[in-house]
Amino acid sequence: MAATSRGTTPEPPDVRPRLTVLSGPSGVGKSTVVAHMRKEHPEVWLSVSATTRKPRPGEKHGVHYFFVTDEEMDKLIANGELLEWAEFAGNRYGTPRSAVLDRLEAGEPVLLEIDLQGARLVRESMPEAQLVFLAPPSWEELVRRLTGRGTEAPEVIERRLEAAKVELAAEAEFDTTLVNTSVEDVARELLALMKVL
Repeated sequence: MAATSRGTTPEPPDVRPRLTVLSGPSGVGKSTVVAHMRKEHPEVWLSVSATTRKPRPGEKHGVHYFFVTDEEMDKLIANGELLEWAEFAGNRYGTPRSAVLDRLEAGEPVLLEIDLQGARLVRESMPEAQLVFLAPPSWEELVRRLTGRGTEAPEVIERRLEAAKVELAAEAEFDTTLVNTSVEDVARELLALMKVL
């Protein structure tokens, strides 16, 4: 039986939104889930990363990425202005800290969609963040998704599969696991975890 205290009003639960980090292996469908979720719930703020990568056709500065020079990225890192950063395929990517903190202070739910390395760094700098692991229904399905794109050379696919094994092994480091059997279902579960529903 639960203990009750007399004469005191219980503290209201803290309803301020937490930072939610979505991570998982390459090919699991993180971007697809996030795009579906934001179409239904545009009030969920997705952090925009800074990158030293050159813009691809159609990409807009401040919408898809903040495109910065190597010198600008060096400064952001040196000044502690990034929650996390990583190098991938010769380019650096990072999450601007102030934008995330400003949105959280304003009471807005914030979502980061990043890789395993980034998720670990966020856990270090913001232990209160909620880390969500997006898992494939099976290893076979993940292999099918990674090889089915048909846009990459066999050695690139091999590297991705090796990386995916490492990423899948890190699942226990996360607070919650969602299995991507249906984009709609996972988006709904993620919204519920973020207390948006």
